[in-house]
Amino acid sequence: MASHQSQGVQQLLAAEKRAADKVTEARKRKARRLKQAKEEAQDEIEKYRKERERQFREFEAKHMGSREDVAAKIEQDTKRRVEEMNKTVLNQKQPVIQEFLKLVYDIKPEIHKNYRQ
Repeated sequence: MASHQSQGVQQLLAAEKRAADKVTEARKRKARRLKQAKEEAQDEIEKYRKERERQFREFEAKHMGSREDVAAKIEQDTKRRVEEMNKTVLNQKQPVIQEFLKLVYDIKPEIHKNYRQ
């Protein structure tokens, strides 16, 4: 009977070890599946992000033109405005100089209003 009990205990220990091995293996499979799912999700997120960026670039090009076009328009507008300012300066330069000279040469000495006698 003692050998029968020890044989039963041995069987229980062996079954417990097999169960622990199965649990360990199941945990490893679960960890692998989670890692794989995370990688797949990251891939999907990256694909989605790239697609949205492509759509945005298409929208931007359609509605605003390319960045080079916008920069060229800004450059052209700036040059036009600078040319207009230079023309205005040339047209107004002589009258302004004459006005300054007139103010400098036509001095009318008078007593200051706060001066007391």
